[in-house]
Amino acid sequence: MANELGTIPLGKTDVKVTPLGLGAWQWGDRLMWQYGKGYNDRDVHDAFKVSLDSGINWIDTAELYGSGMSERLLGQFMHELNVQPLVATKFLPLPWRVRQDSLVKALRRSLNRLNLLKVDLYQVHFLLPPRTVETWANGLADALDAGLTRAVGVSNYNVERTLRTSEVLARRGKVLASNQVEYSLLNRSIERSGLIDLCRELEITVIAYSPIGKGLLSGKYTPEHLPPGRRGARYNRAYLIKIQPLIDLIKQIGQGHGGKTPAQVALNWVMCKGAVPIPGAKNAKQAQENVGALGWRLTSDEVRRLDEVSEQI
Repeated sequence: MANELGTIPLGKTDVKVTPLGLGAWQWGDRLMWQYGKGYNDRDVHDAFKVSLDSGINWIDTAELYGSGMSERLLGQFMHELNVQPLVATKFLPLPWRVRQDSLVKALRRSLNRLNLLKVDLYQVHFLLPPRTVETWANGLADALDAGLTRAVGVSNYNVERTLRTSEVLARRGKVLASNQVEYSLLNRSIERSGLIDLCRELEITVIAYSPIGKGLLSGKYTPEHLPPGRRGARYNRAYLIKIQPLIDLIKQIGQGHGGKTPAQVALNWVMCKGAVPIPGAKNAKQAQENVGALGWRLTSDEVRRLDEVSEQI
């Protein structure tokens, strides 16, 4: 089925990914996702297998997720199932990582956890002082020169930082493949800032994390049924009431496409905007639902209506 889904290049590189990936933030993370309460290793193993069996060819993880547990689980699952999807992971620029070579050293530790010789995409997770954009941009170029990754990207970078990174890499004869940012019907800041336009202009792929709004666009949460843990504290009853008109429209549009779920409509909207969503999956059911966002497309009028309602939030 992988061939049926088709692939697209990451930026101007030869790394070709399916138009929807699998995010592994939830694997091992107890702070945001309460790993171990309601889902466990076996559940995320099944989510991984279903995603690959359905044609998804790449997984996004990070050394930060579960303090390395996400990478270890992914390495374990690849070994157990004898499969080799494309793997993207991220460098965490901790304040005490002050040298440029800290990035390559961290990548080598990620490779050990993943049990791989190289990854397909290595990204700077976000920028923290005291290091500069240029320090980590050169670190990414070093990782390419060392043959430890096929492509490099950034995450949570604004217009200026994206441009500066691209320029540093260009001077080293490299390209910036991607920028991974939060993007959904509930967070369209990259449209207002001009970031999505810049990435389009420079042929940098926008990878969208939290494309279902951390589960809020799935339709399973209501003002009477808040999400658990930190999400429930952040997205309170008043916010759930505020987004209800958008949820209602998403459900209505999904029915017009043969009963597509709210999550599938939300993911399809991201793809219609030219970004590549990486929804998480805690279990096989969620993974199967994510894949249902592929193989059909919202009309331009439906995208416009969703835009109009989401702008009111």
